[in-house]
Amino acid sequence: MDKKDYFGICPYATTQKLLSGKWALLILHTLSPGPVRFNELKRRMPAAMTHTTLSRQLKSLEADGLIIRTEYSAIPPKVEYSLSDIGRKFDKVSDALFEWGNEYIKFLESRDV
Repeated sequence: MDKKDYFGICPYATTQKLLSGKWALLILHTLSPGPVRFNELKRRMPAAMTHTTLSRQLKSLEADGLIIRTEYSAIPPKVEYSLSDIGRKFDKVSDALFEWGNEYIKFLESRDV
């Protein structure tokens, strides 16, 4: 039996593939208030994230149409990242994940008692 790639067919498979990068959710959340320059975005990420990893993840999210990279002609060069229109629609999902994450943290804390 052939295994199908359900990307673009199944909403769950499509979402899972778009957010498959380890830091994708955190990047989208961090960009939700507005545009952020690369170095500022790097400072807001966990220390475990390398420059190269952030750069790759941003390129992937840009290729998928979830973020926009805006380059300004200035010296030194200025680049900002922001959510695209379709990326901004993820805010509702991000809010729901935040709520669920808090509930799960409470669940974990109740088990430690």
